[in-house]
Amino acid sequence: MKHLVFSSALLCLTSLPVMANPDLPDLPQFIDKMVTEHGFNEAELEQVFAEVEVKDSILKAISRPAEKSKPWYEYRDIFLTGSRIAGGVEFWEEHKEALAQAEQKYGVPAEIIVSILGVETRYGGNVGSYRVIDALSTLAFRYPPRSPFFTSELENFLILTREEEISQLEPVGSYAGAMGLGQFMPSSYRAYAVDFDEDGHRDIWTNPTDAIGSIANYLSVHGWVPGESIVHPTELDATLPEAINGTDLKPAFSREQLAAAGFSLAQLPAGNDPLSVIALTQPDGEEYWLGRQNFYAITRYNHSRMYAMAVVQLAEAIRQQFGELQ
Repeated sequence: MKHLVFSSALLCLTSLPVMANPDLPDLPQFIDKMVTEHGFNEAELEQVFAEVEVKDSILKAISRPAEKSKPWYEYRDIFLTGSRIAGGVEFWEEHKEALAQAEQKYGVPAEIIVSILGVETRYGGNVGSYRVIDALSTLAFRYPPRSPFFTSELENFLILTREEEISQLEPVGSYAGAMGLGQFMPSSYRAYAVDFDEDGHRDIWTNPTDAIGSIANYLSVHGWVPGESIVHPTELDATLPEAINGTDLKPAFSREQLAAAGFSLAQLPAGNDPLSVIALTQPDGEEYWLGRQNFYAITRYNHSRMYAMAVVQLAEAIRQQFGELQ
């Protein structure tokens, strides 16, 4: 499908009243907000939400994301595989023109864009199996710890379906409601997705060119510095200072501070930009890396140092193998 379309069955009003979904507490208040603040039709929304299914599997999945349940050496093995590297090389070869254009326009290396697509969805091979509206509704109304966030995303999703003229019930994504090849949340889709092939639609579900441009745009807006390196290995010849915990993502330490704390700067390019300290658990202990602004930009896509490092290392492996074939 080039472009998901509204199903007339969803928008056709019945003569019988539609009852609010009993599995979704606070739904009437949400519908009222969508009507008063965004001009939606109350009866149409009630009909849509009557079709929503609460999924216990979604609630279970969000309580055990891999970043929180696995150490780095196990998490890394999920993504640094021969098949995922080969898939990245194949994707790069197939879409090298669009990747070159994105790199030129946004300054983001092709291998980083490809790697994000590989980590997120295996280059579009696994965009998720949950209906987006089921995922967002389940988490908005049945997951109190993050209800405000997912309620906002549900709001953005409904606005997005209207803006892009796509179905409210058909789109599928992750258990958290992330969508398309690059797994954008609805708010990110609305803010950062681009019509990179200029066909009149921002389609990150089935259009790799739009997905490529959208990922590059996202990283660019979130501070990617063209031509700058990303992250560098370091050694620590002392005990990790209390002020440095190895999990802070935003660069905040000067080279002088890090050198005084016992970190080696030998593999770091010259400069005066602030750095972050990235601690990653290996079977024999912690390994340390120094992250620059571009590493932080990747963590804006997913707020996890392990995610960002997986993207970097998969990108390096893809670039090496792609270069060998040219």
